[in-house]
Amino acid sequence: MTTKMDKSVGIIGIGSYVPARTVTNKDMEAIVETSDEWISDRTGIKCRHFVADDEHTSDIATRAAERALKDANLTADDIDLIVVATATPDMLFPSTACLVQHNLNAGKAAAYDLSAGCSGFMYSIATASQFIKTGLYKYVLVIGAETLSRLMDFTDRNTCVLFGDGAGAVVLGEVPEGYGILGIHLGSDGGGGPLLSLPAGGTRIPATEDSVKNRLHYIHMEGNEVFKFAVKVMGEAALKALDHAGMQATDVDWLIPHQANIRIIQSAAKRLKMPMEKVVVNVDRYGNTSSASIPIALEEAIHDGRIESGQTVVMVGFGAGLTWASTVIRWHHK
Repeated sequence: MTTKMDKSVGIIGIGSYVPARTVTNKDMEAIVETSDEWISDRTGIKCRHFVADDEHTSDIATRAAERALKDANLTADDIDLIVVATATPDMLFPSTACLVQHNLNAGKAAAYDLSAGCSGFMYSIATASQFIKTGLYKYVLVIGAETLSRLMDFTDRNTCVLFGDGAGAVVLGEVPEGYGILGIHLGSDGGGGPLLSLPAGGTRIPATEDSVKNRLHYIHMEGNEVFKFAVKVMGEAALKALDHAGMQATDVDWLIPHQANIRIIQSAAKRLKMPMEKVVVNVDRYGNTSSASIPIALEEAIHDGRIESGQTVVMVGFGAGLTWASTVIRWHHK
């Protein structure tokens, strides 16, 4: 008999939302000195989506959440907690999660944001699942949502071509024993923080005329160093989560990596000795949507029938912090 402290927790509903506006590599050629060939060869990205002028992170997070709730056959009243992973909140405070709570009219839900860059969704899954595992909450809504287009320096061709906007949401709840989350690995290296950051806008560098003039309110990234870090850590993180689950790479049916760069994705697959046919890839259509990338890819693979009940899925990501995270799930279809 399952006791309060050892419940099996898994995803019981999922939804995603990407803005209608599509921006192709050809479109980017008109904005910055670049080319479709240059972007495609180095990243695998063909297009990305940007929010409309009247869309914000809380808006797209709400849309993804509504779809996840519908998929779970639940209402907002059923949700006990909302966790929003984002590096692009509507504002420093109140939290984007509180704005989503209001949008959904989720009257009894607690709400908070979690900041772990592109690893944020995985960190949030790890954190939120514990509330259910201990019996404190029954249903938790976890959302990864980003409007990175608002923070991109469109004079920097090395970064502005990489990112897109989008949101993915899941509802966590109890699942049958042997299913759901089987293994988790989280890690960080704060010494690498300067490699990927948004320097200004906090208390260290408040908004001033100089900070705006020096373009410190945009994403800054040391691309080569981040690439080397990602190639090293993605495979390692996945293997550590598998070890926590008492499993091996040969037990994995599907790999869902953070969609940052096709070369990084291929490197992670190689480390796990997985054929690319078993790797979910959509970076070509959405670019890097940060914390939203894994749930968007997961939602696509579930709803197009690739991922079947009983299959083992490894999700792995890396991001600002520097951070990395991986989760092993045995999928349970309701």
